[in-house]
Amino acid sequence: MARTRFAPDHGLTARMTSVMFLLGAVFVALIVILMFVLPVGWAPFIAIIGLGIAWGQWYFSDTVAMKAMRAREVTPQEAPELHQMIDRLCALADMPKPRVGVADVKVPNAFATGRSPNRSVVCVTTGILGLLTADEMEGVLAHELSHVAHRDVTVMTVASTAGILAGMLSRGAQWGAFFGGGRRDNNNQGGLPIWLVVLVVSLVVYAVSFFLTRLLSRYRELAADRAGAQLTMKPRALGTALQKISGGMNAIPTADLRASSSMNAFFIAPAIKGVSLSQLTSTHPSLEQRLEQLARIEADLSRPSDPA
Repeated sequence: MARTRFAPDHGLTARMTSVMFLLGAVFVALIVILMFVLPVGWAPFIAIIGLGIAWGQWYFSDTVAMKAMRAREVTPQEAPELHQMIDRLCALADMPKPRVGVADVKVPNAFATGRSPNRSVVCVTTGILGLLTADEMEGVLAHELSHVAHRDVTVMTVASTAGILAGMLSRGAQWGAFFGGGRRDNNNQGGLPIWLVVLVVSLVVYAVSFFLTRLLSRYRELAADRAGAQLTMKPRALGTALQKISGGMNAIPTADLRASSSMNAFFIAPAIKGVSLSQLTSTHPSLEQRLEQLARIEADLSRPSDPA
């Protein structure tokens, strides 16, 4: 974690470390298995592709996310109030100021991305700007800045590499089946077709990557809620912001929500209408769980300190 006044979250650090270790092990296992089932020389090529994807996602994460949301960087002259809030929060947290972006999207939301605190961007949508009060917006921005300070947005970006590579392999295996993919050893006619082995392995890797990143994603949102509320000392404002954002989704056309759904893991709230998602596959904890945590923080902050 970068040195800031955001409270360190050892639970988040432990989970990020565990997820990166497990996904690294899954990636290595995938390459080893492919070395046995694919023709000689293919596995190193796939490993290079995988590493290239990981590096590209890490290095260009801010650019890709901004383009995906049709967002642009704004200057203090273009968005003075937004910059003033972020200036104040960064001074309060003693952290570098990220770039500031605005996405011309009706979906009320916000996200942070970037490979490091010095190369990050906090972006809000036009849909959220007219929805929240100043205190609520400050709570949302503090939440996003905590993602940058804790570096969990970088870990989430890199952690998705295994799933992306597995998805590419599964599609390649399906094409192999379509064109009658053969076996590695033509003399062993009783062996499994290469495409089938690759398909099964890639699906297993994708499933493991999917659930590990979802587990991390849900915890990091709770961690950012805690850190943001403790920085601003206004947990109730963040709670009402989350309620307004989640409620505002119901007024957004389904097509617009689907267009933004690829960024759900990075949004402060998922771009979905008011339906219940399975806790196992959701990118965020339930709204009730987040509000309960903020209510506990509110109670702790309101409790008189011990005179001793």
